[in-house]
Amino acid sequence: MKLYYCETLNPRKACAVARYLNSPVEFIRVNLAKGEHKTPEFLAINPNGKVPVLQDGDMTLWEANAIMCHLSNAADAHLWPQDAPRQVEIMRWLSWDAHHFTRHAGTLYFENIIKPMIGMGEPVAAAVDSATAFFRTNAAILDAHLGKRKFLVGDALTIADFATAVTLPYADAAKIPLDEFPAIRRWHARLQELPAWREPFPA
Repeated sequence: MKLYYCETLNPRKACAVARYLNSPVEFIRVNLAKGEHKTPEFLAINPNGKVPVLQDGDMTLWEANAIMCHLSNAADAHLWPQDAPRQVEIMRWLSWDAHHFTRHAGTLYFENIIKPMIGMGEPVAAAVDSATAFFRTNAAILDAHLGKRKFLVGDALTIADFATAVTLPYADAAKIPLDEFPAIRRWHARLQELPAWREPFPA
């Protein structure tokens, strides 16, 4: 298997799962600054021009959440469980995360980390204020859910945890108000105990 990545949010999910599962993947870094994701060769494997992308034999798969599912299945692991009720519950959290949690935390990540990094200027105050407010609203829902739970779904780690927590390692630099949500902080501290979560990318 070949996993194309760069050091940004969505590839972080796929790389962390691959390393957690000790998946037999070859990590291939795509240099976004040099436009390697827009070359004809790369667009031939992902017409969206984005990472991550996983190649496994004749199969080419893009979208980080789908890649996490495939890696779990390939390893016969528990991160994407095979029972339908838990799959539905995981899908609920993946959808909620994409539309409500990481959507707004990701805006703070972009405004406060990515824009200064690539020379796009200062954060837009209105965008930061709006994303912060929406983050607080949705983080309160997640914090309540995690109040008496170790993980998002059931008693074990799943891809829902890898997806929903993806912005949290950058909370300080992205100015994500994580200190206000103790259950989320405890949950993320459990993930931080995993070497694959702390260091998802190849050296």
